[in-house]
Amino acid sequence: MNHDNYDDNYIRSILNGVKSIAMVGASPVNVRPSYFAFKYLAQRGYDMIPVNPGHVGKNLLGKPFVASLSDISRPVDMIDIFRNSSHIMPVVDEALTLSPPPKVIWMQLGARDDAAAEKAEAAGLKVVMNRCPKIEYGRLSSEISWMGVNSRTLSSKRAPIPTQGMRLSLNRTSVGGGATAASDRAAKNKSEPT
Repeated sequence: MNHDNYDDNYIRSILNGVKSIAMVGASPVNVRPSYFAFKYLAQRGYDMIPVNPGHVGKNLLGKPFVASLSDISRPVDMIDIFRNSSHIMPVVDEALTLSPPPKVIWMQLGARDDAAAEKAEAAGLKVVMNRCPKIEYGRLSSEISWMGVNSRTLSSKRAPIPTQGMRLSLNRTSVGGGATAASDRAAKNKSEPT
């Protein structure tokens, strides 16, 4: 696997195939990147599990923190690692002891450990490094293009304005929260006969 450049279909298959995500290094502090990513993915219908031993006894968006992956009492499809590269191998080692093991190891932006990736792939897991599932979801679902971000997806058709309950290209339902007066007017005007 070339971990310097991922095919969109590879990322799409992961985001469409997983249902539960354990986020190692999740934070309840609402200005931390892990908080934003956790909230975004939870709002897209993923079963999110916050993993951080420093916050056991607290909740993140109603989900109780667990101290480690081994404390999770149900199968997990994906491990999203929000730790720096020096902490990745122990997380992968612990993930490989789970029964059943996860399907995916995902390392966040700035995080890369080729030896850990090789170990996970040898065990049959898919691996993504130095990427954010929140960003990849937004890019592949076209949500991000409405914020003026180049999604690197070519099309002659403009992406539809995401509205509450709308089915997106990643087979997830959109949620409210990104609405503005301008986007509300555009959606209203589009739905009214001219």
